[in-house]
Amino acid sequence: MTPNGPANGPFTITIEPSGRSFQSAAADTLLAAAIAQGINLPYGCKDGACGSCKCKKLSGSVVHTLQAKALSAEDQAAGLVLTCCAQATSDVVLESKQVTEIGALPIKKLPARVTSLDRLSPDVIRLQLQLPANDNFAYRPGQYVEIILRDGSRRSYSMANASHAGSGLELHLRHMPGGKFTDHVFGAMQPKEILRFEGPYGSFFLREQSDKPIILLASGTGFAPVKALLEQLHALGSQRAITLYWGGRRPQDLYMQDWVVAQQALLPQLRFVPVVSDALAEDQWQGRTGLVHRAVLEDIPDLSAHQVYACGAPVMVEAARRDFSAQAGLPAEEFYADAFTSEADKH
Repeated sequence: MTPNGPANGPFTITIEPSGRSFQSAAADTLLAAAIAQGINLPYGCKDGACGSCKCKKLSGSVVHTLQAKALSAEDQAAGLVLTCCAQATSDVVLESKQVTEIGALPIKKLPARVTSLDRLSPDVIRLQLQLPANDNFAYRPGQYVEIILRDGSRRSYSMANASHAGSGLELHLRHMPGGKFTDHVFGAMQPKEILRFEGPYGSFFLREQSDKPIILLASGTGFAPVKALLEQLHALGSQRAITLYWGGRRPQDLYMQDWVVAQQALLPQLRFVPVVSDALAEDQWQGRTGLVHRAVLEDIPDLSAHQVYACGAPVMVEAARRDFSAQAGLPAEEFYADAFTSEADKH
């Protein structure tokens, strides 16, 4: 027995400052238990790699059962935990200012029919999915769904459109050679194929109540949920200042630049900064070079009055989270992120 109950729980997990709470058995990760009970803590990769789910533990004890790659010794000394791979061993109080409100959108399993596959670059396809005519599937722009494969394994992709009314879901898929799902998409998949998915998931969505200037930061197909956010900002008639930094290794990785430029006519306050890290001579790239998050710091050395929405590989997201706070004064609670790992066919 522990002071708070049986060794295997259930334990009470409380989130401050919201005061929301949920129950977690010792075998559950804090994140999985929270989601199952309708409390969406912030998260991204769900395998300890990105740091998006990092929270401060105010009291109680946990163990990390997976390799918590995004948790440094300094983080642990400061009392931080990764909820995606932490399990409670007592009642726990966490601090998270990004907990979603009561009444979050319901998670559903639905079929979807492939209506089109459009090659946007040599290794990116836009997949359009039609939902059942009587569906009432709702999501927030920026969230993602999990495609359920025949063997039960899952692959996660963000919606690239703000609303699916009459248009279905738009997903952007990068080919991962050897990937169980993307090999099929880039090979044998044809229109009319039926897929199954579950969602919506994720805490990456626009905080509409703020009027702070927005920095959108994307790498590769991390652009997909950012595109959905831009569509939402246009639909809302937002007047907030918006700067999009989109990074890729080569210019072809910025596979919808023309769409972004066209969007600037609809959102006059939108500034677009494409950044390429490994251009070849044949690319004849004349724009910004280097790491995309460093371009933000070069242009905006003071981020203290901004909000940042970052989506891409964990190394980019974690570097931005760290450097924007330490070097540019971005409040930690104003950094919203969705990170993904290519080996899981994420995005």
